[in-house]
Amino acid sequence: MGFFDGIMGSRAVQFQSGSASSNAIELTKRHSTVSLTKQGAVHGNLRVNLSWRMRTSDIGGRSGQSGQLFRHPFKLFKPDMVQAHTQGMVNVDLDMGCLYELTDGTRGAVQPLGNLLGDLNDPPYVKLSGDDRFGSASGETLYINLDHADEIKRLLVFVYIYDQTPAFDRTHAMVTLFPVTGPRIEIPLDERHPQARSCAVVSLEKVKGELVVRREVKFVYGFQAELDRLYGWGLQWGRGYKSTKS
Repeated sequence: MGFFDGIMGSRAVQFQSGSASSNAIELTKRHSTVSLTKQGAVHGNLRVNLSWRMRTSDIGGRSGQSGQLFRHPFKLFKPDMVQAHTQGMVNVDLDMGCLYELTDGTRGAVQPLGNLLGDLNDPPYVKLSGDDRFGSASGETLYINLDHADEIKRLLVFVYIYDQTPAFDRTHAMVTLFPVTGPRIEIPLDERHPQARSCAVVSLEKVKGELVVRREVKFVYGFQAELDRLYGWGLQWGRGYKSTKS
């Protein structure tokens, strides 16, 4: 089964963007794909960045409870359970990885676990750099060498929680792609999935001769093995660890 659905109609797709000056495309459920080929961006190093910060308040999430507040107005002053953070809950460690399949059939993973950091100038032409344990402006970065795009069949960028504590609902996370030319591509992970431990975020695959980026944003309760089964990679998975930061 392919990653991508056909695009209906000939009308140009209008993507969501934060503002006219932001020079960004936000992939959404409604407009989930963009062609790097049409942007003239299938060359050089595509930078993929994961950044996140902790939610400081969930008061905004009460908007869906307005009906209950009319019946029970004092609930407005009762804090949600999610606001009662411990130090361990606040320090959420999100990691980014990438499943790859090359045109010669080679399949594998690039990820911090097992120190599988990849290679930029040799197969798989994907390199992971920068493991930020608790989130910052820089976050984590993955590089994809699109000068070898003809040797890449498909890629799946995913995010998971290393310490196994489900906490996606306690973070504001964003994966951003920075092509060599054209606007950056943003995929916010703003859906609430309190029990999820992993998320397939974005895929890249050749579709009718074009390199297409597709928003996935599929949360799962397991880890890489479950994402593997979901997308049919067929890898063997075992327990892995990443190096301790000095």
